[in-house]
Amino acid sequence: MLIHIPGVLSRHDVAHCRAVLGRSQWVDGRVTAGEQSAKAKFNLQIPQDSTEGHDLADLVLQRLGCNATFNSAALPLRVFPPLFNRYDAGMCFHTHIDNAIRPLPGTGHRLRTDVSSTLFLSELDEYDGGELVIQDTYGTQKVRFPAGDMVLYPATSLHSVSPVTRGSRWASFFWSQSMVRNDVQRTLLYQFDQSIIETRRTLPDSHPAVLGLTATYHNLLRQWAEL
Repeated sequence: MLIHIPGVLSRHDVAHCRAVLGRSQWVDGRVTAGEQSAKAKFNLQIPQDSTEGHDLADLVLQRLGCNATFNSAALPLRVFPPLFNRYDAGMCFHTHIDNAIRPLPGTGHRLRTDVSSTLFLSELDEYDGGELVIQDTYGTQKVRFPAGDMVLYPATSLHSVSPVTRGSRWASFFWSQSMVRNDVQRTLLYQFDQSIIETRRTLPDSHPAVLGLTATYHNLLRQWAEL
């Protein structure tokens, strides 16, 4: 399931992130790549342990906590602290798959990467190329959204970032371990939740149809969730 979530960050949030990133140190993006991915990755990143990286990651996590679509679609149990990358002209990330397991920094715990997320921080007219190319079960999807928008997709997907041909593409990226690891089940629950929302627009919460749909949703979640 590939989901576009508009406006995760406000224009003010984006401007703040850009200002902080603009005065930060950038390093080779291969520092967070696995052995195989490192051979395909050509970009820059903010150091994971930097003060700027921590502060901006906290901001993104706060916004995600308030975002109903993200929480409905990802059903997050744990979220990896967001990272920040940059593709200048000529940079790209060839086709790869994300590591299945990642250590959560400073915790001693690990996270299973069920859902991948890219949060765009550059406006569309600031760069050419740089599409996120996701090999989905329904074909190849090319993603390029305005600053502040985010895309969610299964971490099991092969994906790449096409070469930037003009300007610079800045983004945040991270992974979530979902309470429901199976993408088909997550998709059904998300669609079910959207149907409940639409039904509640026309029927009161006390209506038997609303109560029945809500009960079935939570019973399916209870059946499939891993905590």
